[in-house]
Amino acid sequence: MNGSTTAGSERVLVLAPTPKDAALTRSLLAEAGLACEVCESLRAAAREIDAGAGVILVTDEIVSDGEIGVLLAALDAQAAWSDIPLLMLSGSSADSVAARRAMELFGNVTVLERPVRVSTLVSSLRTAIRARRRQYQIRDQLTELQRAEAQLRDIDRRKDEFLATLAHELRNPLAPMRNALQILRLKASDAAAVEQVRGMMERQLLQMVRLIDDLLDVSRITRGKLALRKERVALTAVVADAVDTARPHIEAAGHQLEVQLPSEPVYLDADPVRLAQVLSNLLNNAAKYTERGGRIWVAAEHRNDQVEVHVRDTGIGIPAESLSSIFEMFAQVDRSLEKVHGGLGIGLTLVKRLTEMHGGSVEARSEGVGKGAEFVVRLPAARIPAREGEPNGDALEPNRARCRVLVADDNRDAAESMGMLLRMMGNEVRIVSDGAQAVEEAAAFRPDLILLDIGMPRMNGFEAARRIRQELWSKEMFLVAVSGWGQDEDKRRAIDAGFDRHLTKPVEFAHLHALLGALRDAARL
Repeated sequence: MNGSTTAGSERVLVLAPTPKDAALTRSLLAEAGLACEVCESLRAAAREIDAGAGVILVTDEIVSDGEIGVLLAALDAQAAWSDIPLLMLSGSSADSVAARRAMELFGNVTVLERPVRVSTLVSSLRTAIRARRRQYQIRDQLTELQRAEAQLRDIDRRKDEFLATLAHELRNPLAPMRNALQILRLKASDAAAVEQVRGMMERQLLQMVRLIDDLLDVSRITRGKLALRKERVALTAVVADAVDTARPHIEAAGHQLEVQLPSEPVYLDADPVRLAQVLSNLLNNAAKYTERGGRIWVAAEHRNDQVEVHVRDTGIGIPAESLSSIFEMFAQVDRSLEKVHGGLGIGLTLVKRLTEMHGGSVEARSEGVGKGAEFVVRLPAARIPAREGEPNGDALEPNRARCRVLVADDNRDAAESMGMLLRMMGNEVRIVSDGAQAVEEAAAFRPDLILLDIGMPRMNGFEAARRIRQELWSKEMFLVAVSGWGQDEDKRRAIDAGFDRHLTKPVEFAHLHALLGALRDAARL
């Protein structure tokens, strides 16, 4: 018996000695509001057990019935949670041979002496049915526990697969970077080789940063720490940004891309960066899982108050059984395919959750393996056109101003490489390896800019910033927290500690260049 408790599962199965007794019992139970099923034989009662029963009402004649073994077999075949109660009417005392024999055979049996009052019989049946309901509750709890256990096993399996994939994907860029370092040692004087290696290292580093950024994004969304920066944005601009991001992957695979957008302007109230991330993830997936020389389509349409963006490809397709779980964290459609194409399997999780944060939804479609896939992103459309926005920023100009910079980081390679970069930009740089040294050096060096790592020995970056800010000479200093922790809470703690800015590792050159330029323009130097 499975499923929720129903009226049928609380039936009284009646085994009466004569048809007249059966009819009378049926009438009495009907008046009491109890559903019953009259069984002509023990074999018939055994069959009815599978259909559901709350209690079996019998007389002591069944003990000598030749078919009693059939009923016992049916009762023995019950699930572990089930123990159907029997109510036996005995013509002699409860201590009679027939009664004792029944209790030995059936176990969960209650004996009532005949003649029995109708009220006593009905009350006893209702008590047995209430006990049966508790069995059904136990069944439901066990079923839910089994379902939860299966889900946990599946999540644990996918987590293990994900961690193995993560290790694989992080090692992939590390191997060519290690080779590149060896090449630089051997060919340092070969300008062409150095330039080739530099480009390769930049690409591999960018791949690592993207992997880590995806992981952090999923973590922030899961914990409710990722905030959207919504603005009025044109759909064409978002699609253009996404296509620009994915174009290198599409072109490298020799795919043909076709984009179809509405002829009239369509606007969204959205975070343009995150929404472009949604579409570029879908385009990158299409490029990755489509055989070389395939086709990819991006089409958008405006329907009433909703915008639909379709990303379709001629790729490997999605098995029907995977369509419902493809957006789940750690879900992988086909491990063999993942090994060929790479990836952590969290891109679609980001797509779904970022889309839902915009008040939208995403749907996966596919006719099966080898028949391509289509993803449909639905978003609420804005009603009024966007205002002209400010330009994104001027092109970076060489930073000619000389700046005194203090770098504090217990990772020697990170500190030295940052120092080399800053010196190449014309700045005077000093390097320390812990927070206490940073406070001492800041007092002696009086830098214009301090780049402080957070997790340092002796004194962490937060405490070092507080100590520095207590001094009058720190008034004109610009303090920047540089950390691998980049959640909103980390940035808030940095500001509370006295930092002017928080940058997440690895710091992009453009951000550093812009920061130094801003210091110069603000006449802090």
